[in-house]
Amino acid sequence: MRDAEQAVLGALAQDRLVALAQDLIRAPGANPPGEEEATATVLAQAARVLGLEVDTVAVEPGRPNVRCRLAAGPGPGLLFLGHTDVVPPGDLDDWSDDPYAGQVVAGRLVGRGSADMLGGLAAVLVAMAAVREAGVQLSGPVLLDAVCDEEQNGIGIRSLIAQAAPDLLGCVVAEPTDLATVVAARGASYLHIEVRGVSAHAGRPSDGRNAISGAARVVADLDRWHAELAADAHPLVGPATVNVGVITGGISGSAVPDLCTLEVDRRLLPGEPIGPVLDTVRDRLAELDLEAQGLSWSVCSPMDMPAFETDPQEALVRACDAAVVDAGRAPGAVQGWTAACDGGLVAQAWGIPVVVQGPGSVTEQAHRPDESVAVEDLLLAARAYALTIVRMLG
Repeated sequence: MRDAEQAVLGALAQDRLVALAQDLIRAPGANPPGEEEATATVLAQAARVLGLEVDTVAVEPGRPNVRCRLAAGPGPGLLFLGHTDVVPPGDLDDWSDDPYAGQVVAGRLVGRGSADMLGGLAAVLVAMAAVREAGVQLSGPVLLDAVCDEEQNGIGIRSLIAQAAPDLLGCVVAEPTDLATVVAARGASYLHIEVRGVSAHAGRPSDGRNAISGAARVVADLDRWHAELAADAHPLVGPATVNVGVITGGISGSAVPDLCTLEVDRRLLPGEPIGPVLDTVRDRLAELDLEAQGLSWSVCSPMDMPAFETDPQEALVRACDAAVVDAGRAPGAVQGWTAACDGGLVAQAWGIPVVVQGPGSVTEQAHRPDESVAVEDLLLAARAYALTIVRMLG
């Protein structure tokens, strides 16, 4: 390992890293309703203390994006991407302690957002500070963009990519991957489906047109579509999926419902835009011939986040994977990710290579009671990020 790398790793302090992650957890940024400002403020203040440049942009009142910058030479830079919002804790009785206490228990940092993804943000910031303190000369800047609203509608990342693209070699998304190097991820889209009928007294249901009955046929067809999609799996991220998450309809058991709405999650594959997906939904609904029952319907997509796929031979992929192995993770093949992340929008809008790599588990820890991340993995992530910075820009 080169002297510069040894100097950077020597500047990494576990106590500083854990303390910063704890501070982020203790500044609750639940979304909904969209309370990221407290978390963003802690992140920005910490970055200034560590000697980094900081800019904040209010996407909406009380909902800022934060950019932390390690200034360097005039060449292309490297972007790290994360988000400051966390999902609400849910039923507090399901937690062993206050979800915002940020306690270390048996070598794990526990708290809402510890894995998804405040621990990752802390690891990036501490890695950037270590590079600065070690005095390594970089050919281009290092950026950390921490955006709001990733857990809901993505207003933060959409505001970011609406700006002119910086000159970048690539983007590392610090989402929890168990420190695997992820080169492909599914996208996500929300589908809002309305079925409309005619209300009537339940004593004579034939006087009305039951929207819930029509929606039941839609749900059955969406289940069939989900099964059909399983036959066309992507080699890294698996198949596209369909999940009906919310059904709302009716006002009383004694009335024929005139409206039923469905909130549906449709996961997207790399290269699959939302337009053809909506066309397929409309074609399938048309084939159900709900109009013959006196029903009407509509469908729209209030949010879509594209999938992405990066060539495993890209310099960024090789650097990230070698760095995390040298930092202490066991060697392993690059992987795909069934979750979606803001990296898909960056890849689409700015046309740069994207890798997802971060501490914690999106499947085992994120969005669960007693969410936690191993302190050892936080340190390993910070070491890997620091080595990636030096090797890409040093």
